[in-house]
Amino acid sequence: MVLSAAYEMTSGRLWSLVGVFVGAVGLLALTRRRWSLWTVVLGAAGAAIGLVVVLMAQGGPGTGYGIVGGYVSLVVGLVAVVLGRLVRRKAARAAAPRAS
Repeated sequence: MVLSAAYEMTSGRLWSLVGVFVGAVGLLALTRRRWSLWTVVLGAAGAAIGLVVVLMAQGGPGTGYGIVGGYVSLVVGLVAVVLGRLVRRKAARAAAPRAS
């Protein structure tokens, strides 16, 4: 069978997996409040990798360019950035002195 060529690890697929992994590590950094900056940084990096993969893909799903993984990486990265910013804002408000 010639189906083995459809499952090869292409560079697009590899980079989209790297982007998803980086974004997921950023989301896991939310388990610690002090690591919210890492969440924002890693989420932005994952989203940037996903965006590059999506922009460079020359075909649709199933062509080996990793476009589906690029979209997943983009979404996971953006979610990590948004949640990281929310945690940082909440921590900044909690640390701010209260007016009496």
